[in-house]
Amino acid sequence: MTEGGTTARSDLWGGAAWTGFGLLILGESLRMDRYEAMGAVLYTMPGFVPGMLGSVVALLGLVLMLRGWRRKLRETASGEDAVGVFNRRIAITMALSLVYAGLLIGRAPFWLVTALFVTAFVASFAPDDQPLARRATVSVLAGVLTSAVVTLVFQYVFLVRLP
Repeated sequence: MTEGGTTARSDLWGGAAWTGFGLLILGESLRMDRYEAMGAVLYTMPGFVPGMLGSVVALLGLVLMLRGWRRKLRETASGEDAVGVFNRRIAITMALSLVYAGLLIGRAPFWLVTALFVTAFVASFAPDDQPLARRATVSVLAGVLTSAVVTLVFQYVFLVRLP
């Protein structure tokens, strides 16, 4: 293990996954209706923002893969052993994300579900040496503030109705 507990192998696989996910978002955004018959221009088309975000995700995935590839070359040269890709942190991230997106969104108010998700996520990955009271306070504060900002921005700036 090197640099913050990540491995070259996890960077390569993670980067490949993020690149694929970004390209999927970009591809789907290009398939969205463009409303050209209604006079829509590039910046007002529904797929513009998701397309830009998908492009950025794909680009950052490529950067992560490049980092992993460079680290893999260094590990090979130094003779270090690779560590498995799947670990406790990935399992927690996957579980929380699947519960959030698969089970809770649409079944409870968005602001509540998002606050709970962010709180659980921050609490799960807070440093172990932090006092419990500080960890709980920071987690709840992050969850509530994130939920409030995301809800307000999407409803009043982007005019998107949330579930």
